[in-house]
Amino acid sequence: MAKRIDKSKLKCNKPRPLKRGETGYGVKKRVVKACKGGTEKLIKFGSAEYRHNYSAPANENFRARMQCDTKPPDKLTARYWACESLWARRKNRK
Repeated sequence: MAKRIDKSKLKCNKPRPLKRGETGYGVKKRVVKACKGGTEKLIKFGSAEYRHNYSAPANENFRARMQCDTKPPDKLTARYWACESLWARRKNRK
């Protein structure tokens, strides 16, 4: 049986990887306790199926598909944390 994540032990707005045995392990990559305006929410985000393809073209593609730059998401959504944590903006390197 999977163990539940104790929300009280997590720090606000600090994503961390899901640990083996926790609910959602193998389905999602990370978990965060999102806090905004007195509201706390436990959010699991990032598909475990995406391995290590965080290349520049994949990054641009994801950010365009999820509208990370055109419609800023709310902090209490998985989309926000995927855009900010897993698929953060990249600086152009030449």
